[in-house]
Amino acid sequence: MIRYEIAPGGALAGRVRVPGDKSISHRAVMLGALADGETVVDGLLEGEDVRATVAAFRALGVAIEGPRDGRLWITGAGVDGLKAPARILDMGNSGTAMRLLAGILAAQNFDSGLTGDESLQRRPMRRIAEPLAQMGARIATAPGGTPPLVIQGGVRLRGVDYVLPVPSAQIKSAILFAGLYAAGQTVVHEPAPSRDHTERMLRGFGYEVVTHEGRIALTGGGRLRACALEVPADLSSAAFFLVGAAIVPGSELVLSTVGVNPTRTGVLDILALMGANIRLENRREIGGEPVADLRVRGGGLKGIEVPESLVPLAIDEFPALFIAAACATGRTVVRGAAELRVKETDRITVTARALARLGVRIEERSDGIIIEGGRFRAGTVDSGGDHRIAMAFAMSALRADGPVVVEDCKNVDTSFPGFADLARAAGLRIQVRAS
Repeated sequence: MIRYEIAPGGALAGRVRVPGDKSISHRAVMLGALADGETVVDGLLEGEDVRATVAAFRALGVAIEGPRDGRLWITGAGVDGLKAPARILDMGNSGTAMRLLAGILAAQNFDSGLTGDESLQRRPMRRIAEPLAQMGARIATAPGGTPPLVIQGGVRLRGVDYVLPVPSAQIKSAILFAGLYAAGQTVVHEPAPSRDHTERMLRGFGYEVVTHEGRIALTGGGRLRACALEVPADLSSAAFFLVGAAIVPGSELVLSTVGVNPTRTGVLDILALMGANIRLENRREIGGEPVADLRVRGGGLKGIEVPESLVPLAIDEFPALFIAAACATGRTVVRGAAELRVKETDRITVTARALARLGVRIEERSDGIIIEGGRFRAGTVDSGGDHRIAMAFAMSALRADGPVVVEDCKNVDTSFPGFADLARAAGLRIQVRAS
């Protein structure tokens, strides 16, 4: 077991670059593996989740060299060049990898299977199995609709016109990846915007994708062209540092080359509504994605009612935002966030319990939470093995009246290898203990 022990107080300062974007890294490996030619990826996240994706495509017969210092060389097999794996593919803790890869494997001429760790085996998979079945795929889940997945090969997929029940980039991407192989046109309708990394990257690999007012369409049967691409720093990882600096007067921190894709910037919009002093500098584009340097200065935050329209654009950043809310003056209300209950943990319940352990007044709702701002007391919290909750509560010690201990932090390496070292360099008084 790994735990974090964080001394209270301090401030964050300096200039840091957090690791590469996890969502983009997964997609870069997948599309590079399906492309014709060699794809070179720079800035790849080398966390365990992405390494599981790399290992899966090696098992599917793709030649991949690296990663070394964030660089990966992929000799693409082409859309029709994957080989039957010798064993079931283990995706570790990564729901993104499992859902997206299921869309690809559903179209292959061989049988395959996907499994994961204990946490991943509790996550819902019918949400991708059902729309893929409408395309002709044959995917079996465990009785509760969870992994492992058993995927029957040798079926012919057909295009589908599918309305997402909730905004979800993972469901959308699984359908679009299957659509690469499907006869005719595949169309996905979004009820609200979700992250569009898949659409952007498909275009970067030379595949036509048409988007208009929540409608995303592509036609199967095309090819992907290898390319060189750079992965920006992950805004979801930057969120912990943004919040840590924002809650402490006197902090001033610059986070460099962070992806600011407009389908991802809900966390910035929510923090701005709370009064955070965050400035986007040196705006530019790399690898088809907008990036900027984020300068955040500490100060007072105020509680708000989070607009429900922003919730899907910040769904992965809410563990950090809950810490900001707990430090704000007044009440913060989050609604329309039931999706948080089916992440690596039930992030509403696990966070509510941890906040209460540190003396924060909370009211848990079925689709959200109400948090009364104040100050953290010393205490020990259980992250539930959720990497984002662990990192978020590490930052809580900046405003605590005594030490904070966060238990069950091993999975932080799935998304943010080196988190504790980078946080320590920025000013967080954090130590990592093993037991």
